[in-house]
Amino acid sequence: MRTDLHRHDTAPLTAVRNVGILAHVDAGKTTVTERILYTTGATYKRGEVHDGTTVTDFDVQERERGITISAAAVSCAWDGHRINLIDTPGHVDFADEVERSLRVLDGAIAVFDAVAGVEPQSESVWRQADRHGVPRIAFVNKLDRAGADLDTAVESMRRRLGTVPMVVQLPVGREDAFTGVVDLIRMRLLTWREGGDTYEEGPVPEELREEARRRRRLLEETVAQLHPGALEEFCDGSALSAGTLTGALRDLTRSGEGVVVLCGSAYRNRGVEPLLDAVVAYLPSPPDVPAVRGAVGDDEQERACDPEAPLAALVFKVQATPRGRLTYLRVYSGTVRRGEAVWDAGARRTERIGRILRVQADRHTEVDRAVAGDIVAVAGVKAARSGATLCAPDAPVVLEPPTVAEPVVSVAVEAHRNADSARLVSALARLVEEDPSLVVRTDRESGQTVLSGMGELHLEVAVEKIRRAHGLEVGVGRPQVAYRETVSRGVSGLVYRHVKQEGGAGQFAHVVIDVRPLPVAQDGTGDGFAFRSVVTGGRLPRDYVQAVEAGCGDALSEGPLGGHRVTGVQVTLTDGSTHPKDSSPMAFRTAGRFALRAAFRASVMALLEPVVEVTATVPEDAVGGVLGDLAARRGQISASAMRAGTAVVTATVPLAELFGYASQLRGRTQGRGTFTSRATGYAPVPGAVSDEVVPR
Repeated sequence: MRTDLHRHDTAPLTAVRNVGILAHVDAGKTTVTERILYTTGATYKRGEVHDGTTVTDFDVQERERGITISAAAVSCAWDGHRINLIDTPGHVDFADEVERSLRVLDGAIAVFDAVAGVEPQSESVWRQADRHGVPRIAFVNKLDRAGADLDTAVESMRRRLGTVPMVVQLPVGREDAFTGVVDLIRMRLLTWREGGDTYEEGPVPEELREEARRRRRLLEETVAQLHPGALEEFCDGSALSAGTLTGALRDLTRSGEGVVVLCGSAYRNRGVEPLLDAVVAYLPSPPDVPAVRGAVGDDEQERACDPEAPLAALVFKVQATPRGRLTYLRVYSGTVRRGEAVWDAGARRTERIGRILRVQADRHTEVDRAVAGDIVAVAGVKAARSGATLCAPDAPVVLEPPTVAEPVVSVAVEAHRNADSARLVSALARLVEEDPSLVVRTDRESGQTVLSGMGELHLEVAVEKIRRAHGLEVGVGRPQVAYRETVSRGVSGLVYRHVKQEGGAGQFAHVVIDVRPLPVAQDGTGDGFAFRSVVTGGRLPRDYVQAVEAGCGDALSEGPLGGHRVTGVQVTLTDGSTHPKDSSPMAFRTAGRFALRAAFRASVMALLEPVVEVTATVPEDAVGGVLGDLAARRGQISASAMRAGTAVVTATVPLAELFGYASQLRGRTQGRGTFTSRATGYAPVPGAVSDEVVPR
């Protein structure tokens, strides 16, 4: 039911839902968001992606490309509840936007294509949500498309995501004839007329009753197996009441043991109202999630979701607008008021809140305050970066920031005119401030400015932003991937002595280290470095051991093969000695750095390159050419399947071989082929191994 959002700005915390929309690109996330805004009365016209009239895809490039690039926050009201909604990108190059959004969300709607089921990026964002412990409900979209099948999509969820789907609806009609659903909890028929804004309720038709009963029974059995309270009632009466079923579904959703599955067609405005009811019924409110934990000095402290508690808010997004800098906050505890001074705990500086804005994508409504559980934007904060904690000055705390993925692709950028060089530096600094997954550095050999990001499209969008927002003519070099180096076979007992005497106090450090390969996580997470000390008898003080570890960390920045960062290394400090006057933590840090570099030169090193899983959907008559092209790109085919007259080919391909692949695939398939990709980590480059060197 449509309700006035402004009436619910003061809604109790239990009536707030902070929800994200997650999915693979083109599964219909933005259309789902647009229909939610229209259905709740937040907008009075249906925005369409293909017309460039959507609320959340308001950026010029988003509308031109037809994809979501930046996470957009909106608010709406439904059935007495305020829903803060974040529409996240679906393209793999913008996965870091999803990561930052998931850090501040309490729940999510995972959208799946009823034809394709679970697609590569669907799986990636699902795993991201798993890591953050975000409860989800699922919406199987596009049931009006040819080849759409709810059961097939649900089975792909069970198989690829390892979850327990709890399907609460039965679709009525197939493909173009899809007109509504049977609500299996209340056993009622919900029907949407063509072009209608509301649905009609009625009894389940005779021809659907047997199938509806069978599916209701299957739902009850699934829930009873997972929920002790439901199992007790099911054993007593061989059935579950609607109230027990709803309560059990809510508990299982919030614990992550199962996922409620709904269905519909967002484009045709069918199934949106039950989806909103499910958000309210099953996803948690801010008080339902565990209290946030933060660091206070060397201790950890919980901050409850209480407006009266000391302020603790996390910055998860920074955006430059024509009206100034906006800083997006999730308020975890306390209250933030307009004009109030707050403390940036990381930068250790005071910031002042100018205005507090309830966000509707690129439109804003000013409010006087924001309380625990709110997601808002504030103006006036000058320096706080994404991941910063804003807190009460008299109760400082540091909340865990969102993780930032390491960039995998780089391009050299330069201004066409020397006079614009300073402006380019300023534009790049603003770009990095908005998007922490972008990195800018100066190449030491060439002196060029290098921009690094998560993929070719990511960098293309970033450079276009510079051109449009700052009016700069920018030259861009050919993309280069971020290689890594690793230890293939290590060394034992490498001795290094650092001795320096130049008058006065000298430097002395003696260390003995072993170096071994360390397995690198398949998803590319982690720094791939482990250090331990087995020195006994107090031969080395604790602070000297810590200095050796820091020095080894310094040595990881450059490997011997090509100066790339080293990963997958385990270092063991086995022995060492000190000098009564000349030893110091600085000397041992220097020794650790040079010892590990010497160990790398004495080890067998291998070059690693980023690899991605490519899923290409191509016409049946073009499969041979596409497979041959992937093989020529050093791709390893892992799966191939036929679906509705097209072939879906999955392969693992080095990222360096994919530059320009989109245009070549279109050429090979006469414009009918498409592909998506997702990062899967690093793999050895064939033949790129150092010669073994025997240490003297």
